[in-house]
Amino acid sequence: MNKNEISLIKQAIINEVEGYEFYKMAAGQAKSEEIKQALLNLSNEEMKHIEYLHLLFDKIKEDALDDYTLASIEVPESPHIFKWEILEKEDIEMTLTVFSIGMQMEKASVEFYTKAKAETQLEEAKKLYDILIKWEQNHLEQFSDDYEKLQEEWWANQGYAPF
Repeated sequence: MNKNEISLIKQAIINEVEGYEFYKMAAGQAKSEEIKQALLNLSNEEMKHIEYLHLLFDKIKEDALDDYTLASIEVPESPHIFKWEILEKEDIEMTLTVFSIGMQMEKASVEFYTKAKAETQLEEAKKLYDILIKWEQNHLEQFSDDYEKLQEEWWANQGYAPF
């Protein structure tokens, strides 16, 4: 058992727990049911990451990597965070804040998993990190795209558009 491998996975689990709790908390603040459900879906995706990392952790600590397979893990489609037509004016500022923090968290996750992949010697861990990088990158891209649209909407509401 490699202590560095275990440390990487333990930190990854904590990172995912933080994401899970953040999206769950943000969902509790959402005024729109659609936004609430979208944030709960993101928190559920973070829980899936936690489960995969726990599985890898258990296999490494038991030295049972031969039993570990990634065949059942598929890269999900874009989460399509929410539908723009349902966004109420009073939700814009809170959603803008959630997206900004979400982008920071997803970017940090991509960087963490990229570094973890470079540091691990385990091929199965590298495969899992690749999957997690894709998932987190997908979230980051969706947040970034939606953040830009939301930012334009907020500026327009503040009277800053079309300048």
